[in-house]
Amino acid sequence: MQAYDALPPGLRQWLAAACLPWSPASALRIWIKAGGSRDPAAAAARLDAAEQAMLERDARVWAVRD
Repeated sequence: MQAYDALPPGLRQWLAAACLPWSPASALRIWIKAGGSRDPAAAAARLDAAEQAMLERDARVWAVRD
């Protein structure tokens, strides 16, 4: 919980609404690379894109095949 509490507020807010369970470390890595301290909206958009890619990959794995 300490790792989560130490995250920037914008990242904590994004994680609270995320569809997937993210680790604080992996979310923070993306946040930093996307420049979250300078542009939180751009970093949140990058996290959205990463999450969407994971959801699409999971959908292919779990797709029903005839």
